[in-house]
Amino acid sequence: MRLTTKGRFAVTAMVDLAKHQDKGPVALATIAERQDISLSYLEQLFSRLRREGLVSSVRGPGGGYRLGRPMDEITIAEIVEAVDEPLDTTQCGGKENCQNDHICSTHHLWSNLNVRMMEYLDSVTLGAVVRGEIKRVISRRRPRKKASETGELTACAAC
Repeated sequence: MRLTTKGRFAVTAMVDLAKHQDKGPVALATIAERQDISLSYLEQLFSRLRREGLVSSVRGPGGGYRLGRPMDEITIAEIVEAVDEPLDTTQCGGKENCQNDHICSTHHLWSNLNVRMMEYLDSVTLGAVVRGEIKRVISRRRPRKKASETGELTACAAC
C-alpha cells in the first residue's frame, strides 16, 4: 500500500479542524502551524476537500474552514479519496497487464488487499479518530516456529 503524503496530511488537517471548529471557523494558517504542514500545500488539499463537500469555507475577518458535514458522517476513505489517487498495491495499477501485458500470478492477492484497505478506511469515521476510538490492533499472527520445533532439518547449525 502506498498512502501518499497528500492523504496523510489531509487526514491530519481534518482531525485538527474537527477538534477546533467548535470555536468558529479555523484558519488554514493555524492548522499549518499546529501540524507543521506547508500553508500552500494545505490550500491545495483544502481546495480538493471543499470540492468534495467535506469542508466549507467562511470568508472575511475571522474566516476559515468548517467541516462540511458532521464528523461522524465523514469517513477516512472519503478524505483520502478526495486528495489522492486511489490506494493501489498492484504492480499494474489495476490494469491487469502486470507481466508482459498479462495478469500476474499475484494480481488478485494485491487487488483484494486494495479492497480490504478501502473497506477499513471506509469503516472509520473522522469522529472516531478525533475521539481516540482507534486503538492499536495487536497482531494476530502466530509466531513462526523454529525448524527445531517442527522437526525440519536445517542446512547449518547456525540457522
